[in-house]
Amino acid sequence: MSEAMHAPADIQIEEWRPDRPGAASLEQDIDMLGEVLRAVVYDGAGVSFIVPFSLDEARAFWVDQVLPGVRARTRRVVVARWGARIAGTVQLDLAVPPNQRHRAEVAKLLVHPGARRRGIARALMVALEAIAQSEGRTLLTLDTWTGRGAERLYLSLGYVAAGVIPRYARGSLTPDLEATTIMYKELSPAEGRS
Repeated sequence: MSEAMHAPADIQIEEWRPDRPGAASLEQDIDMLGEVLRAVVYDGAGVSFIVPFSLDEARAFWVDQVLPGVRARTRRVVVARWGARIAGTVQLDLAVPPNQRHRAEVAKLLVHPGARRRGIARALMVALEAIAQSEGRTLLTLDTWTGRGAERLYLSLGYVAAGVIPRYARGSLTPDLEATTIMYKELSPAEGRS
């Protein structure tokens, strides 16, 4: 996670472990994660949800879809704390079939619109890649809207575009169908692993 140091000094990048002793309040974290998700949806991000999208729906996503995987250790979540607030997050889905234990999927890179342009997304991805390596994962895959800022970020981090699927998903603010780029990155095995 050494490259995560490139985030501003007031941004702390950490794995979200709500069950760890001394962890922040689960309810407060869920509220903040819900606020980040709702804000990015209303800002037009293509992250599976469409408006109208309530804070209760955003909270339910974290409680019902993400938290069980975090507790089972099949989903790892990295958060960026900016002061007392969560300003961004990204997920690593480790739940793959037995013949694919070398890979994982990157999901839901979210940075609150009010916290963008501070290196948070890049720091989150660098930390996520370190976790993937520690889990023995040497191939990461993801999908992202074609031609948007996230695609440029992933390319700058060494991800390769495998292809584009036209009309893949609806935009959050419009009924228009958007293209999605499928990407991957090969990681070096972590030291001490083969």
